[in-house]
Amino acid sequence: MATSFLSLEGVSFVLPNGEALFSDLNHIFDQRRTGLVGRNGSGKTVLARILAGQLQPSRGRCVRSGMVRYLAQQVGPTANATVADLAGVRGVLDALRRIEAGRFAQVNFDVVGDRWDIRHQLGHALEQEGLKHLDADTPATALSGGESMRVALIGARLSDADVLILDEPSNHLDQPSRLALINWLQHWPRGLLVISHDRQLLACMERIVELSSLGLRSYGGNYTFYAQAKDQEQQNALTELERTRLDRRREEESMREQRERQEKRQARGTRNSRQANQAKVLLDRQRERSEQSMGKLRRQQTDTQLELAQRMREAAAQVASELHIHVHAPTNIRIVQRQVVALDKVVLPFVPNATRQISLQVMGLQRIGLVGPNGCGKSTLLRVLADRIEPLAGTCRITDRLAYLDQSLDNLGTQCSVLEQLQDINHTIDEGAMRMRLAQLGLGAQKIAVQTESLSGGERLKAALACVLYADEPPELLLLDEPSNHLDLPSLNALETLLRGYQGALIVASHDHAFLSQLGLTNLLVAGTEGWELMAVDHTTQ
Repeated sequence: MATSFLSLEGVSFVLPNGEALFSDLNHIFDQRRTGLVGRNGSGKTVLARILAGQLQPSRGRCVRSGMVRYLAQQVGPTANATVADLAGVRGVLDALRRIEAGRFAQVNFDVVGDRWDIRHQLGHALEQEGLKHLDADTPATALSGGESMRVALIGARLSDADVLILDEPSNHLDQPSRLALINWLQHWPRGLLVISHDRQLLACMERIVELSSLGLRSYGGNYTFYAQAKDQEQQNALTELERTRLDRRREEESMREQRERQEKRQARGTRNSRQANQAKVLLDRQRERSEQSMGKLRRQQTDTQLELAQRMREAAAQVASELHIHVHAPTNIRIVQRQVVALDKVVLPFVPNATRQISLQVMGLQRIGLVGPNGCGKSTLLRVLADRIEPLAGTCRITDRLAYLDQSLDNLGTQCSVLEQLQDINHTIDEGAMRMRLAQLGLGAQKIAVQTESLSGGERLKAALACVLYADEPPELLLLDEPSNHLDLPSLNALETLLRGYQGALIVASHDHAFLSQLGLTNLLVAGTEGWELMAVDHTTQ
């Protein structure tokens, strides 16, 4: 079979409001394992759907060589969906059942093709993935987020696709599942495009392609190579901007001196002509020549100013495309040494026996990473701490100044704007300062004015963080459940910086070990087969 590829030829996409999401993209995605990165809202998912043939571009075309399989980042089940639906094999299994029931219509054979053993393949794959308690007819609603994604990835692996496009495939996966995903992708023999902000996953890619306002740019290496190249580009862009500013100041000074010299010559010539008692016609000609000379100088200087302004805009645009997201740390938080969490023999609902009971004390400056496999009770523990659900037994004493951001971001209202919600909880910062802080988060004037339900996942997380951290009374205990999901790489770096500087108590559940390693944790709370274990973090080994 010929090598498969996806080719973009002058592809543009315009949103319903007339805004161009991206324009005139020309690129070839070949057999190399490729990671697609970019800011939240830059259009990565839209581009992926165009590449997969699910969406038509506003202009240009996409040429596909071979069959493409697209796996969306949201694999939540629809009504009556089953494991077979999540794996994308429901149609084949239904056709097999019809044939087995004696219905030999040609359409059933066309659907099955050569996949006569798909039922066995699916069962074997589920068993290998540690999901043998599931079968094709298990209702999808019975699965956790991590299990749903693992089943969807099984379907992608079993497909006959020549090119796989995976959109944030590691979201909701625990660390063993992430490692299994990475191992599989490293051995995938055909075309692969992965949209991700997971640095561990991007590290196994053969190249990184970035989508930005400047278009698509390819970096011929993995995430480490990409990060180093971006740092160098940022330095080069800042150097060029400063050089351009200096050139502009020098040119403006030179032009000012030229104008002054010309004006002095003009004034001197006029005085000399009057003293020489020249005829009016000669004086008029001299004045006309002088004005023409001055006009020529002004036109030349105007052209130079326009050229310098254009160079400044280009240099500034290059720097702006590389600017990091900035998050302001809370300034009026009370640093407390006292105990903010005290759990005594608390029994958690809906979790395995090994992690059903927990006793835990947390002091005001402790920073705890909550780790463990999917289904061990991490989210349940956070919900008990946040008073969202009642424990089955035991006693809880928890500070009332806490904030909890779960994976669905329930603290963020969907029917009003970010600015409106922030104004409701902060009465000390004026609107201009609020707008500035939201803009520094990557939420511009257009984003903060619309209902938050229309924002992307990463944009909604930024909005939810703003509504917690910029409140009049910021929390002294911050509970976060998988906060790195959906965040673009600059925003992830900003969040890491923010949380390192956060002075309250912190408990954060995450499967992203690279993210946790950047937070300056004091402890890890590990859910294992023997129960919960609070371990001190040794930073000398990180």
